[in-house]
Amino acid sequence: MLVTLSLPSSTSHEITLPLSTMPASVSPAASTIRPSTDTLIRLASSDHGIQLKALRDVKNQIIGNRTKKLVYIKLGAVPAVASVLADALDGSGHSSTDLLVQSAAALGSFACGVDAGVRAVLDSGALPSLIQLLSNHDEKVIGSAARSLKLLYQSKLAPKYDLSENGSVELLHSLLNSENENANGLAASIIAHSCKASAEQKAFCLNGILAKLIDLLGGSISQRDASLESLASIMKSNHEVASQFVKYERGQALNLLVNLTNERSTRTRLLACACLITLRNVSSTYLRGRGTETKLVRYLVELLEEPGQVGEEASFALSSFIEDDEHLQKLAFDANAIDVLCNHLQKDPLQPKRLEGILIALARMCSRLEFCRAKFLQMQAFNSVSEALHHDCADVRGAACICMRNVTRSVQNLSAGFFMNENIVIPLLELLHDPNPFIQLEALCAISNIVVNFRTSNSSFIRWGGLKQLVQLSVSMDPAIRSNSLCAIRNLTFEADNKCKAEVFKELTASSLASLMSDPDPSVQEQALAIARNLTGGSLESIQYAFAEGGIILDAVQRQLECASTVESGIQGIFVLSNVASGRDAHKDAVMDRLLHNMGSGSNPPYLLRFMQSNDSSLRTASLWLVVNLASPSCMGASRRIAKLRKAGVVSQLKIMVKDPCLDVKHRVTTILGQYLTFDDS
Repeated sequence: MLVTLSLPSSTSHEITLPLSTMPASVSPAASTIRPSTDTLIRLASSDHGIQLKALRDVKNQIIGNRTKKLVYIKLGAVPAVASVLADALDGSGHSSTDLLVQSAAALGSFACGVDAGVRAVLDSGALPSLIQLLSNHDEKVIGSAARSLKLLYQSKLAPKYDLSENGSVELLHSLLNSENENANGLAASIIAHSCKASAEQKAFCLNGILAKLIDLLGGSISQRDASLESLASIMKSNHEVASQFVKYERGQALNLLVNLTNERSTRTRLLACACLITLRNVSSTYLRGRGTETKLVRYLVELLEEPGQVGEEASFALSSFIEDDEHLQKLAFDANAIDVLCNHLQKDPLQPKRLEGILIALARMCSRLEFCRAKFLQMQAFNSVSEALHHDCADVRGAACICMRNVTRSVQNLSAGFFMNENIVIPLLELLHDPNPFIQLEALCAISNIVVNFRTSNSSFIRWGGLKQLVQLSVSMDPAIRSNSLCAIRNLTFEADNKCKAEVFKELTASSLASLMSDPDPSVQEQALAIARNLTGGSLESIQYAFAEGGIILDAVQRQLECASTVESGIQGIFVLSNVASGRDAHKDAVMDRLLHNMGSGSNPPYLLRFMQSNDSSLRTASLWLVVNLASPSCMGASRRIAKLRKAGVVSQLKIMVKDPCLDVKHRVTTILGQYLTFDDS
């Protein structure tokens, strides 16, 4: 299963206050002060000077220190700071202004990058107080509140901004119109956070926000960047809003956006590229004839080289642009994107977010085109992907699995057994026990590719305990885990030798396989039937698996075909019967008995007839293979079985299918009717 990624919003950063609001000096002991209840006592003091020093002590300690931040949150410091803020709002004078600035800054620091901090700030009821500060007459207070609110609205936990509330539209307009760049940035964060659904995007557009954002594209660097972030959110997947933007002032907004990709500021260039990608994803016609796609790819590859946040986010932007589009992936290949990404991948160390972005971008590059996979493997960067499977960060492990899944689609390297390597397989097997279900699924997908057996043996995979783990996961409570583990077993048994089939059948057991065919989830049913198809194909010895434990597998296949919920289940089940019918007379008769057992019931026609009449050509073809094997003239009971098929109406249906639009079906029908005529003549 492929994973979809969008350009992330600006990474949270700690608040740095203007020099005039900072203490003149920080004593050496300040950095060694430990969180304690004494701090809470000082925050509750009636002396504003003591409160102010306590606020500064707290803020200075938690900046960049996640551990102390969590300790202070547990002590209850956030409600105490919120109380200082609320009391200061009721006061006046210079001391109250300093308390407003410092308490707002402290709350923002608590919310920066820590979900527990965001929850604590929201639970403390400080959000309305922070919003109230935006109307303060002091620019330092407004700036401090705006920075803190921006950090809050960068979290998924923050509430959405409701434009239907009184004064909300006016407040947003005032933020966008403000000369305070922190206020502009806050507006951008609010819009980006609250524009998720089409109705929300339209509401922002109808209230004049779109026009104001377009005006800000001509403002300062900070205003442009804030506008670009908001525009990407307000237009995402929304044809109506995107169309309004493109048509604005006869295309002037679009032209300005394209021009911003040439700005000196790398941040501005990246955000402009992200907006154009958003437009292109809504409709490729918006950028047609401009050569913009080629330029966008080139710009993004150049931005990959940038240090810090810009280079980090450029990889995510490139990923979202080229995903599921071979043409764009080819453009990125021609722009040497793989070389640049691999060179960065092998640099040590990389920040987790940057490493994740590089792995995702490489995964997208290798998702479809074999020459991209070949280029990646030539760059000697595959070991770095394997190492990333052990990374402490779950997002990096997940990205490494996605990259591994797409790279291991390479048929050429699968045939050579390149991926059946303990340095690749064992880390993936370990991830089957990862606490994150998404990582488990991606690891299963990569394993499913690796175990496809073209010319190499899968004995190593079984020896490493891979088969045992897949069988254990086949009874998971999560249907996606069950389905994907069975998919891996299905690929393991694809054209497998008798030894491998015996190992699988021993571990999986006939009763478990039959039970999985009746699983509530249709995809699990399909995979179980496909495993039975692979196990029973190829030799007389393999056919016997269908008759194990009193024919429990054959009976289960019969039940599923009578009420097949999907076309794929029908195809796989029919091929199981076809495999069995390719055996001796006894095998063919066993299939015939099950196939026509409800002929005399007078209810529904036999499922074979229903499948022959299906709108799906693959199901019709599979049904004909079964008829071919049942009517094979090399077996003595062929005439008897043909007579039964004729009585069931199969021959009449075959004559109708002579004019089938599918050439494969027509060819197969001609072959079968030829066999029947031979028996009629004799």
